[in-house]
Amino acid sequence: MTKLTVIIVNYNVKFYVEQCLLSLRKALAHIDAQAYVVDNHSHDGSVEYLQERFPEVNIIACMHNNGFAYANNLAIKQSQSQYVLLLNPDTFVAENAIQTMLDFMDEHPLAGGAGVQMLGADGQKAMESRRGLPSPMVSFYKMSGLCARFPQSKRFGKYYLSYLPWDAPARIEVISGACMMIRREVLDKIGLLDEDYFMYGEDIDLSCRILKAGYENWYLPCQILHYKGESTHKSSFRYVHVFYQAMLIFFRKHYRHTRFWVSLPIKAAIYFKACAALLSIQTRALQRALALRPRRRPQPVYRFFGSECACLAIEKLARHKGLDVQCTVANEQTLPLGHATEHNVFTQPSVMVYDSSSYSYQTILHIMSINPQRHVSLGLFNPDTQLLITTNDIIK
Repeated sequence: MTKLTVIIVNYNVKFYVEQCLLSLRKALAHIDAQAYVVDNHSHDGSVEYLQERFPEVNIIACMHNNGFAYANNLAIKQSQSQYVLLLNPDTFVAENAIQTMLDFMDEHPLAGGAGVQMLGADGQKAMESRRGLPSPMVSFYKMSGLCARFPQSKRFGKYYLSYLPWDAPARIEVISGACMMIRREVLDKIGLLDEDYFMYGEDIDLSCRILKAGYENWYLPCQILHYKGESTHKSSFRYVHVFYQAMLIFFRKHYRHTRFWVSLPIKAAIYFKACAALLSIQTRALQRALALRPRRRPQPVYRFFGSECACLAIEKLARHKGLDVQCTVANEQTLPLGHATEHNVFTQPSVMVYDSSSYSYQTILHIMSINPQRHVSLGLFNPDTQLLITTNDIIK
């Protein structure tokens, strides 16, 4: 039995998966591990592209897209390892993150699952890194705005457990499926992911079942980056349907015995939120259709930090794509804090692009988390692939 199996489910995001796998090569360098990519019937040539570049990875090419839970279960059934790590395709991990998770799980036999500190592309800590179970009252506090209004309250702030410190391990209730490590013996006892969930909600359901089996769920402060939904289209009707349907499935499964006067407002709120989201999508579509002159999106400045050779490649790419690029020849030794050295406040959209051969993933994440700003986001350039990947674009 190997120590760890890492599972990534892909749907038409081969370049993000490539970046994730490149980070995994470093993170798993000294770990007895195997990696699986389960392709949910992509139409962008993902299977051929990834097979050629990552022969060490087990790739399962599904003939149909049966959902996220189904795809993960396929790989779990084929694998044999002490731990399983579910990892989103639109992520990359710090070099020390997975070893830190494994060490913690080995030292805490009651830990059934563990999650990490997720950063968005702007360097902000993702609230989804720590969550409480969405019981009727916790859901009410979230939907009513009390959670956001009183984040430090142990009563009102329980949805995101926002009263917990970010820099220390903590027991939590819900682990994000974007990076979720599970003990194999726990899966053997409670079963695999519930395939009634097509996408969304299966991580909450699994976390709930881990707790009901007498195990603990933990948050660990090691870092990954999560682009938050590059593999989905959150402005689509399908997203709204799948997301809110998952909420209803979870509520019916785990809170079916809740008194009617409690359950009715929650169900009504879910339907109301879904209708409001659909109305918002329709409104934006109508505005775009009626716009005589589409509003131009401000073009960002790309500030590059990396080797001289990579600078030349980025400048060539910038000329070809018409990008505004400012290059700084640097690495971890000469400029360890990258753009954060300047302590500037950026008022126009800026993409801080780092050469992944000059800066480690761990250092890049640290730099982005030092002083996150609304107008600043992360880009990664890999000299081997010649791809510039940002939260919005794949530039090649």
